[in-house]
Amino acid sequence: MVFTHDVEVALLGAAALVNTAARGEEHLPDDAALAEFAVQQQFTRSSLTGDGQLERIRRLRSRLRTAWGLTDEDQLVAFLNEGLEESDSRPALVRHDGWGWHIHYTPVGVPLERIMLAEVCMAMVTVFVAHEWSRLRICAGEDCDAVIVDLSRNRSKRYCDVGNCGNRANVAAYRARRRVGGAR
Repeated sequence: MVFTHDVEVALLGAAALVNTAARGEEHLPDDAALAEFAVQQQFTRSSLTGDGQLERIRRLRSRLRTAWGLTDEDQLVAFLNEGLEESDSRPALVRHDGWGWHIHYTPVGVPLERIMLAEVCMAMVTVFVAHEWSRLRICAGEDCDAVIVDLSRNRSKRYCDVGNCGNRANVAAYRARRRVGGAR
C-alpha cells in the first residue's frame, strides 16, 4: 500500500517522536531540542510557546507509544476518535513549500501538540481504514522498544533506525552461523 506523502510524513514524525524516548534515553531534553525536532519532522506551521509545551509533547509521545501497541480495534478507534476530538481538527486543503495539494487539520499558529495530534491521528485513521495497521509495530531488536513504520512494499521492515538493531541482529546471526558451520 502506498500512502500519500503527508500521511507518510505524519507517521514517520510520530515514530520519530515516540523514539525520542526509546531505549531509555531522553532526546527531547529542552525547548531548543523540541524546536529542532519540529523543523526536522516538518511541523513548521506550529507555534512553539515554551509555556509547558515540552511536557505536553512528552505526554503526547507517551500516548502515541501506547497507541502503537494497540491490537484491539475498539481501543484503537476510541484512541483515534478521542485524539481527533481533542485536537479540534478542522480539515482544509492547502498548497505550500513545494508540496502539492494536501490537507491541514488545524489552522496556522495552534500549539504544536495539537497539530501533531491531529495530523498523526488522521494518518493513523488512514492506515486503520486501509487495514494496514500491522505496518505500525515495535522493533524486533532484542531489548529495543522503538517503534517503526513499515512503508516497504512487502511489509518486511522489522528493525528500527534508532539503535542499529538490524545490523546487530545480522552480525549475531552471522556469528551463530559461523559457530554452527565451524570457523573458516
